[in-house]
Amino acid sequence: MQNTLESTRLILRPWQETDRLPFSQLNADPAVMRYFPKCLSRAESDLLIDKCQALIEQRGWGFWAVELKSEQRLIGMTGLHDQPNQFSFSPCTEIGWRLHKDYWGQGYATEAAQLALDFAFQTLNLKEVVAFTASINHPSQAVMKRLGMLYQQEFLHPALSTDNILQKHVLYCIDSSEFSSDVHIT
Repeated sequence: MQNTLESTRLILRPWQETDRLPFSQLNADPAVMRYFPKCLSRAESDLLIDKCQALIEQRGWGFWAVELKSEQRLIGMTGLHDQPNQFSFSPCTEIGWRLHKDYWGQGYATEAAQLALDFAFQTLNLKEVVAFTASINHPSQAVMKRLGMLYQQEFLHPALSTDNILQKHVLYCIDSSEFSSDVHIT
């Protein structure tokens, strides 16, 4: 199965050793991690890379490293992940993204997510993909809407405590018949 996806500006690819430092810096940034439970230590960030890469090696897909072609630089991660039983709407496949703040507002999250959705529907033949985030994370919800995803419901994230401001989440969904990709995989 194809391990690298490419658009005009981006490459979604397997992880490399040289990604560890910039990814740990991204995960330690309070602005980037604002809608996550906490910033990650270097060890936690490295463990996340290891988990993402192991899933890519096992299945041929997962959360890929996102490289900006013009700079040959890691700018974050985007991809797909199975959620077999954690949520009331499981089993499902989710799409997600996390980019360095210097690359926000330039369409990279949407472009990378379009590549991942195209892969989900064209290669994996999935019927539906979901995305979810904290209800206060309006920037990610805007990406979901730009992708053509539709709001489904609010829910309480089961891994977060009731006193956590991030526990209240929103669920968006897109099915294969609604998806229109203007990004072409090369």
